Amino acid sequence: MPQLTGKQKNWLVSAHVIFGGAWFGTAICMVTVAFNHLTSTNGGELYAINATLKLLDDFVIIPSAILSLLTGGLLSWLTIWGFVKFYWVITKWVATVTLIAFGTFWLGPWTNAATAIAESERLNALTNPLFMFDFKAAAFGGAIQTICLLSIIAISVLKPWGRRDLKNL
Repeated sequence: MPQLTGKQKNWLVSAHVIFGGAWFGTAICMVTVAFNHLTSTNGGELYAINATLKLLDDFVIIPSAILSLLTGGLLSWLTIWGFVKFYWVITKWVATVTLIAFGTFWLGPWTNAATAIAESERLNALTNPLFMFDFKAAAFGGAIQTICLLSIIAISVLKPWGRRDLKNL
């Protein structure tokens, strides 16, 4: 298996931290905006905020999540950490893939649906039960995802669990 030099590993870890940080930071911003805009009194503003949330999801969250997964995979493959040698690496893999799947199959579609309703109904969207469900589901799901991302970051820093005993498997 190829191994990275110290400098190469540092660059890859830096990229991994940047992409994870962009994912986490954008998620915090989206949740903050989402929880603070239901008092909108202007239909154009309501749509603009939803369109901005969709834009952030499409052009920051999705690429950052994918690049975080990719750089994590490269770090697992090209360093001593491996994919299954350490419990903390396994935990990060499972959590990251779960969050990406949750975002792909639920958060993204809820955000897209709320944006489409806000675009067509403007301020009346606030009285549409489907908009309210999609919007609240995306906001609360986004909050849960943000907490999970914070946990992944903590695991990355603390590396709380040790090496697996692979000899007895």
